[in-house]
Amino acid sequence: MTLDGFESGRSARITGVDWAALAEDEGKRLKALGVDEGAEVAIVHRGVFGTRDPLALRLGNMTIAIRRAHARAISVEAA
Repeated sequence: MTLDGFESGRSARITGVDWAALAEDEGKRLKALGVDEGAEVAIVHRGVFGTRDPLALRLGNMTIAIRRAHARAISVEAA
């Protein structure tokens, strides 16, 4: 399952990231923020209009915002 389809409020563990699906600079930014295999994340908020962008993620002690297109490149499993 990819992160964009994961249920809000539940914790998930990242099982893989399709780095080829992301632009190089976007991939570097996500890696710098700690988005990588093994990290635990949770969706804490989804945008309310149209595409429901952005997604607010809890990643460790941080809350970050990513686009759904980026979330589709991140595979997760329930933690």
